[in-house]
Amino acid sequence: MTEASLCAEAGAEEGTIVIADQQTEGRGRLGRSWISEPGMGLYFSLVLRPPTSPEHAAVLTLAMGLGVARGLAKASGSVFDIRWPNDVLLNGKKCCGILVESVADVELLRYAIVGVGVNVNQQNMPKEIAASATSLRANVGHMFDKEAVLDDVLCSLEFYYALFCEQGAASIIEAFSKASSYVSGKSVRVDAPGGDIYGVTAGLSDAGVLLLSKRNGSIEPILAGSVRPWPKQ
Repeated sequence: MTEASLCAEAGAEEGTIVIADQQTEGRGRLGRSWISEPGMGLYFSLVLRPPTSPEHAAVLTLAMGLGVARGLAKASGSVFDIRWPNDVLLNGKKCCGILVESVADVELLRYAIVGVGVNVNQQNMPKEIAASATSLRANVGHMFDKEAVLDDVLCSLEFYYALFCEQGAASIIEAFSKASSYVSGKSVRVDAPGGDIYGVTAGLSDAGVLLLSKRNGSIEPILAGSVRPWPKQ
C-alpha cells in the first residue's frame, strides 16, 4: 500500500500494480495487521483513478470485493460470500481482505489504492486466527498457481471497476446485495468504534452504507466497524 501510494503520487498511470511475495508491515481496516506467510499468499496493491466524487469511495470498496470474490471463484471452483464491506469468505471463514485508501480533492477522487491479501497456499493458519481464517488450498486440497489466481482476480476486478465507472454506484450496490449474505436479514454484532451494536441487517444505503435494524425498531447506518454473525456461528 505504501509503495503503491508513492507511485500514485509520482503520477503512475491507472492500473499500476505492486506485488509482494511477503509483507513485513501488512495492514487491514481499522489499524489491524495482516499476516502474510512468505510465498504462500497473494499480496498486491492496485492504483486506480476513478472519475467519481469522494462520496462514492465506499461503493468502490464494494466493487473490489465483488471482483475478488468472482475471480477467486473462477480460480478455485468454490463458492464465496462477502461480509460487508470487504471480507471475502470461504465456508464462513475469511480467505481474503481488501483495503481501499483514497486521496481526494473536494469534488473528485485523485486516486485510490486497492490493497488485496488472499490466503492461497497456506496449509495451516496461525493458531490465533485458525478459527476464523482459511485459504484456497485448505478448502480445495491442492496447491494453486498464484499467477493464474492473480490473472483471474485482475480480470474480474476490471469487470466490476468498469461497471462502477460506467453505470455508477447503484449497479454495484445491486450486485453486492445479491452476492453477500450479510446485506439483508442477517443477525449480527457490529464491533463499532463507540461500542458493540446488535441487530438485523436491512440492506445498503445509496452510498453503500450498511443499514442495521435494531431491537427498538430504529434503523442505524453502520459507517465503520467489524460485522460478525450473532449469536456466534
